[in-house]
Amino acid sequence: MIDRWTGNRVCALLQIEHPIIQAGMIYNSGAKLAAAAANAGCLGLIGAGSMRPELFREQIGKAKSLTDRPFGVNLPLLYPHIKECLEIALQEGITIFFTSAGSPRRIAPLLKKKGCTCVHVVASPDLARKCEDAGCDAVVCEGFEAGGHNGREEITTLVLVPECVAEVGIPVIAAGGIASGAQIAAARVLGAEGVQIGSRFAVTQESSGHVAFKDAVVAAGAGDTHLVLKKHVPVRLLRNRFRDEVMQLEASGGGREELAELLGTGRARCGMLEGDLAEGELEIGQVSGMIDDVPTVAELVGRLLGEYDAAVARL
Repeated sequence: MIDRWTGNRVCALLQIEHPIIQAGMIYNSGAKLAAAAANAGCLGLIGAGSMRPELFREQIGKAKSLTDRPFGVNLPLLYPHIKECLEIALQEGITIFFTSAGSPRRIAPLLKKKGCTCVHVVASPDLARKCEDAGCDAVVCEGFEAGGHNGREEITTLVLVPECVAEVGIPVIAAGGIASGAQIAAARVLGAEGVQIGSRFAVTQESSGHVAFKDAVVAAGAGDTHLVLKKHVPVRLLRNRFRDEVMQLEASGGGREELAELLGTGRARCGMLEGDLAEGELEIGQVSGMIDDVPTVAELVGRLLGEYDAAVARL
């Protein structure tokens, strides 16, 4: 076996074979995907953002039945049910927590007291430093290219990662615009010790996203995503009728309240879980233009590793 990750702090911290994290993605990252990622030697995450507490508990139990390897949970702190999901995860013996969309100061001390690992997602080097000060074990530095909810700073991964590496002593995990082994190698060259991958894992057979959503991503080309709703909650979406309406409203000077009214409720579920490609919210990253198939997670990870080795050999 090729020893790719000698001395890698992310592998040691998370007790995984490869420093690759499958991101917690709304309506895509359930037990089946998290367990498949874990079985492939990566860290799988169950995303609590789109789950009510009872479903979240059920998905943790299902993942336990599908893998005996470490997996974790992603808790977007902006949702009102997250406190209950946190308590459920602790009750179920989860020890790896990835948090986002809020301050880790609210949660990191509690997790550390209980002996858990806490990793927070940031979009700027200043926030990375605050995470280290709050006691986080690592930071995910997510660039502007990423899908779903995004930072307002619009710092790209190529710029953000080395800035964060220079700012903190804890491991930096790169995210945003990563869908190939060559991009993993590039992240390591920039100083990241691991990567978090969302969009590419969302379009796998084990993802809980609707087949129509996955097919739409496969059909997408370069430039088919845009960051919208910046006056409300910034999110990167694939082109469809709903997104065009949002962009028209933004161009005409629509305010936060008007945008919130247009968004309504249930758009993400409608698009990604139920497959409404016209009126749903289709969250995906810029790498959608690079995605042209729907492999199993095992096939994807094998491909990523092969591409990584080839890229390193070219260097």
